[in-house]
Amino acid sequence: MATGRTHRPATRSRGIPEATVARLPLYLRALTALSERSVPTVSSEELAAAAGVNSAKLRKDFSYLGSYGTRGVGYDVEYLVYQISRELGLTQDWPVVIVGIGNLGAALANYGGFASRGFRVAALIDADPAMAGKPVAGIAVQHTDELEHIIESNGVSIGVIATPAGAAQQVCDRLVAAGVTSILNFAPTVLTVPDGVDVRKVDLSIELQILAFHEQRKAGEETPEAGAPATSGRAAAVAAAAEAAAAADRKGPDGDVPAVMPA
Repeated sequence: MATGRTHRPATRSRGIPEATVARLPLYLRALTALSERSVPTVSSEELAAAAGVNSAKLRKDFSYLGSYGTRGVGYDVEYLVYQISRELGLTQDWPVVIVGIGNLGAALANYGGFASRGFRVAALIDADPAMAGKPVAGIAVQHTDELEHIIESNGVSIGVIATPAGAAQQVCDRLVAAGVTSILNFAPTVLTVPDGVDVRKVDLSIELQILAFHEQRKAGEETPEAGAPATSGRAAAVAAAAEAAAAADRKGPDGDVPAVMPA
């Protein structure tokens, strides 16, 4: 099986729009569920409903893959699973490193969905010397002093940052300098990267704050008491949860994770 450092997905060279690329994993998840139930074919309407998009958009997305289905029959489920997996680069091995093994990093290390999609957690890295050697998800945590060696020896091109915000940019810079070209960032901060490096940001607190906004809108008919902020009890609770989510990962399995990682 090929490794992530020797091959890149062909989506850009084939001109597939980023919005379509973002929907391909949704189609793949729905198709995988159908495959597990031994469903041989699926119509565009059924698959679109399962993926949460409209059927016209689905058909347009699939046209970029050169897949048009069969009138009256639909799409071959197994072939579409193969097509989308190939386009996303999931038919090969992608070694991944996770940096920052606090509560969030440990949860990511234990997530079984990585391996099932071709992402192999090659190493877990943390700045706390007390964490070095401790097993998390069956993998011994290594110190950040070994980061560059780990990247090179494992042929890693994808890094996951789950550190506190103050450490994230320094970690990012070291990952990029070591040869990582794709980063999944869970730290609540915006990263600066050079051209040719892709960053995807996941901020749980932002998502919770967006939910708080919608909760407030739903409860808009409730009139606040004089002098009280115009926020519903539910919205306030969700907003408080957002703040807790942002702060929770400052604690690792055995205490505080250092705010700054050593160079």
